[in-house]
Amino acid sequence: MAKEIRTKVPVRIDLAGGWTDCAPFTVDYGGEVVNVAINHYITASYQVDDEKKIKVSYQSEVPNSSGLGTSAAMNVAFLSAINGEDKEKAEIAELAYQFEALLGNRGGRQDQWAAAIGGIQHLMFVGDRVEAMPFEPLDSAKRWLCRQMVLAYTGISHSSGDIHNGVWSRYDEGDEVVLNSLLTIRKAARKVAEGFGKDRRDEVVFGVREVTAAIEAMAPELNAPYREVLGPLMANKSALAWKGMGAAGGGCVGIFANQGKVDEVKAACQAAGWEILEWEIDEVGLQRQIIES
Repeated sequence: MAKEIRTKVPVRIDLAGGWTDCAPFTVDYGGEVVNVAINHYITASYQVDDEKKIKVSYQSEVPNSSGLGTSAAMNVAFLSAINGEDKEKAEIAELAYQFEALLGNRGGRQDQWAAAIGGIQHLMFVGDRVEAMPFEPLDSAKRWLCRQMVLAYTGISHSSGDIHNGVWSRYDEGDEVVLNSLLTIRKAARKVAEGFGKDRRDEVVFGVREVTAAIEAMAPELNAPYREVLGPLMANKSALAWKGMGAAGGGCVGIFANQGKVDEVKAACQAAGWEILEWEIDEVGLQRQIIES
């Protein structure tokens, strides 16, 4: 009997805490992240025909260099398709992480958990463990986020690998700027989470600002692709905060527009040749369907 397994997983926007989900920081201090799964997807298909021949394929709705966790989402979709039977979503997320680790990736675990679980998450990373923090963002806060945060794809591919390796080398050497920046980023995640839980939008905005400032101190090259466009928007208060997604240094940027300024922010991005990605929160995460014929 022929069989096809189809999977669908969301990519994510990361609001605060990225970097701190990576070892050795997770071992030394523990990390925290707030991220949001969104309705842009990776899909995968695993087909076995009547002759037991196998075909595997997958596709992405967003560029691989977007900074939206596409590589991790792709691995979650792929591994769920070929080996996801009777496995919990968190198990699939860990499988995807371990698969990437075997390939030499020094990244963290937040992307895999966002893709597998969905929704807005506040995650803690302690050593090799991932713990979902008690977190109930208010619906009003979620509506505000979807309405006011503009997601723009710059078209600039990531060229940040050497920068990242350099940052972690400095961390290994005890660089105080890197350590203090990472501690600030971790603390900002807690502030953002608390802001969503109380619908304190000022706390969310301030937390995101802190993340961007810490990245600036730690590796200013990662913020460089966005400054020319977003500097004037921040100066005239059309934008309240912004953050490069994922690895930064290109890909997507999330911009918190001031009240009544969403169209102005979008227009400035489009004038720079950036593409606006409309988005909503994906509350489901990994979806898996088996079709037999």
